[in-house]
Amino acid sequence: MLEKSPPPHRQPPRRHGTGFSSLAEGVLELLASGQASTRTELAALLGAAPSTVSFAVGQLLDHGLVAEEGTRSSTGGRPRKVLRLGGSDGFAVAADIGGKHAHVGVVHPGGGLTDVSTVPFATADGPEAALPGLADTLQTLIDRHGPGRLRGVGLCLPGPVDVEPGLVTLPARMPGWNRFPVRDWFEERLAVPVAVENDANCMAVGEHSVRPAEHRQSIMVKVGSGIGAGIIADGRLYRGATGGAGEITHVRVEAAQDTPCSCGNTGCLETVASGAALVRILRERGLRVGTTEDVVRLATDADPEATRAVRQAGRYLGQVLAANVNFFNPDAVYLGGILSTLEPFVAAVRSQLYEGCHPLVTQHLVIERTSLGADAGLAGAGQFALQRALAQAMHAVTGEPGFR
Repeated sequence: MLEKSPPPHRQPPRRHGTGFSSLAEGVLELLASGQASTRTELAALLGAAPSTVSFAVGQLLDHGLVAEEGTRSSTGGRPRKVLRLGGSDGFAVAADIGGKHAHVGVVHPGGGLTDVSTVPFATADGPEAALPGLADTLQTLIDRHGPGRLRGVGLCLPGPVDVEPGLVTLPARMPGWNRFPVRDWFEERLAVPVAVENDANCMAVGEHSVRPAEHRQSIMVKVGSGIGAGIIADGRLYRGATGGAGEITHVRVEAAQDTPCSCGNTGCLETVASGAALVRILRERGLRVGTTEDVVRLATDADPEATRAVRQAGRYLGQVLAANVNFFNPDAVYLGGILSTLEPFVAAVRSQLYEGCHPLVTQHLVIERTSLGADAGLAGAGQFALQRALAQAMHAVTGEPGFR
């Protein structure tokens, strides 16, 4: 495989500070996600001098956090040494939690997924009732691959997450979960680092890791029972000042009027464009639907009422997204979640973006479904887990603070 260079029309801006800890953070993050595997690729993506990157890599090699294996041919020069994470025979287990199910699997360094399955998970029963069964499921995966090789656990939750303590804050659709210590609960039982993150953020990170390196600005929108968005800015997840970046679901839209929202306000986007809203709307029109899956089934079967409602929901989402796209000017908008499987929905979002955005903003804008599909959140959660494990390892061997 040939070495990839940054596009000639722009050089990726610097992502990290000049200290060893911040640069090492970038190196480990890129190796963990599989976005880079040589010093040349690292230097291009980090926007740092090759000599500076080589020094950081050398320090990580000395501490056993990075290893070299084999070489890769390059154009116009000598073969490049391939880098991998130290102890890369390890793995993480991850769970992407939804309203009634959890998507679980094993995540390997570099982004590979195995043992992926979906299991029942009753979010509405509260954490103390729902988490023990999930822990047992993850333990089965751990035992299958070897407990001694487990590096961390990643959890993807459908609500606002306070990353530092690892808990959900004021979730609209998770009764009993507010400020429950999810991370501490799992770390006590599994005795490994645990990373807890919002589902849209996990999807954004997972999808970003498999996209072209030059796509450094993107918005990932997850549309299921609710709506969420994750933002990649300059190649990294952007959480905002208090972790609330991407909360487009509670933007007020004129069409929603005074419809009450689960957040306690009225007129939010969620009340007219989410899966839960479509269930309500179609029931009011006399259709027998109980879940978002029912809506998708009807629309897939070309039911005219369901298709019309789905298309309108896509328009409302596209209208709100257009303001964000005009402001942020991303390389790409990715659509995930169960409603993104419906072509009328995706087409309506795309149409509104082209209609509502400045031509300069949409000139090269990619608007498409997530390429990882339902696995995007799982891949991102696993990457967060591996990065948290690496941060703790780096702190243990160097005394430098780790990264989140």
